Amino acid sequence: MPSRPSRTAKKLPGSTPSGQPERLQKIMAQSGIASRRASETLILEGHVQVNGKTVTTLGAKAILGKDKITVNFQPLQKEKHVYLLLNKPKGYVTTLKDPEGKPTVAALISGIQARVYPVGRLDFNSEGLLLMTNDGDLAYQLTDPDHEIPKIYIVKVYRTPTPEQIKELSNGFRLDGRKLKPCRIELLDKALNPWLRVTLTEGKNQQIRRMFAAVGHPVSKLKRIQFGPIKDDRLKPGEWRPLTAGEIRALKNLN
Repeated sequence: MPSRPSRTAKKLPGSTPSGQPERLQKIMAQSGIASRRASETLILEGHVQVNGKTVTTLGAKAILGKDKITVNFQPLQKEKHVYLLLNKPKGYVTTLKDPEGKPTVAALISGIQARVYPVGRLDFNSEGLLLMTNDGDLAYQLTDPDHEIPKIYIVKVYRTPTPEQIKELSNGFRLDGRKLKPCRIELLDKALNPWLRVTLTEGKNQQIRRMFAAVGHPVSKLKRIQFGPIKDDRLKPGEWRPLTAGEIRALKNLN
């Protein structure tokens, strides 16, 4: 397996010595071209140039507005950041383009010139609140499991889990051979197939569905009702709205 390129900071050809240099992937994410991880991939694959020279080192730094940064030789221009809240319905993929032709959340966003990206994921059969933005740096911080941003879901399952099962799921359940971070699970009613409230601080692929299926209580409905401090019970499925200035500040103050 090839070794990963060094992240050691590297002086770029022709870069300006004054100002505050920042890592290229951070500049690209802040400019709205892609998330920080996707920007790293663009750098490693040789799509990024600084002052006319292709850069493939993740530790490389530059100064936006002073150094000439291009992606595939197209100038990098900082977009105005856009922050949206979408109530995703069932039956949509949380991506901008699906290779199988399934409908995507991009089809639900109209009238926005900026290219916004989903923050995290909700699977095809799940619904609820989904943040979308072109602020790749903030999106990275909100989805980094080390930051432990709480996300709250209501979940309907087949038959009522026992108190022992809820405790097992809450206290760091094991999936794929690794222990998950503890989560909070609350039983909301005493119906035959009850609703529960689940609070996660990480988001593995279909984590909630797989957890409950593993203890014999498959999920029939799943809806995210809160992402960090952001909630809105008046937003209908398929509707979206811009975040308020206060909501944006609250998200940025999480880190």
